[in-house]
Amino acid sequence: MKTVLIIGVGQFGSHIARRMEELRCEVMAVDENEKHINDILPYVTNARIGDSTNEEFLRSLGVGNYDVCIVALGSRFQSSLETTSLLKELGAKKVISRATNDVQMKFLLKNGADEVVYPEKQMALRIATKYASDSILDFIHLDNNYSIYELKVPKDWFGKSLSQIDIRKKFKINLACVTSMRIAFFISSSIKSSSLALALASLVLARISPLS
Repeated sequence: MKTVLIIGVGQFGSHIARRMEELRCEVMAVDENEKHINDILPYVTNARIGDSTNEEFLRSLGVGNYDVCIVALGSRFQSSLETTSLLKELGAKKVISRATNDVQMKFLLKNGADEVVYPEKQMALRIATKYASDSILDFIHLDNNYSIYELKVPKDWFGKSLSQIDIRKKFKINLACVTSMRIAFFISSSIKSSSLALALASLVLARISPLS
């Protein structure tokens, strides 16, 4: 069972806290806002009201005892930056911080964040890619090299075995799974749109670009 410290339980942080509790994690929620703490208290293991930029307050939480510390302070970037830096100084094992733009992401990574999440950009990429074609059912960006696409099965693939289609050799894409009338692929960002269109039986797809 993982132990998780979540600092900032507004809309974004509270969604993380509730989901991690559902996944049987032990969750400590921290926020300056008493209402936020009262709202999240029924869904977490414990909660504290306090200022995360206060070193003594953070020290009292025993941040080094948590498997993961998540800084979800949203638009309060200065507080997010200070909290991220303090967590690392106090011995946090893993610090994940939220950014709302590219500049914030760079500063957070330079000041103690092991990983930075950029939910607005990541969700925008997913939505834009998913709705670029009627044939794309879902899309997950894994890293700068690979993504997963869920697509409708092209009609000219009906009744053929995987060995007959020979997807990997012909199109340089990896089949992840097949369900009823759906397929999921691991696709490298190095593959250009012309190759994808051919690989997916002339389906119209946008060029895959790294998340940057």
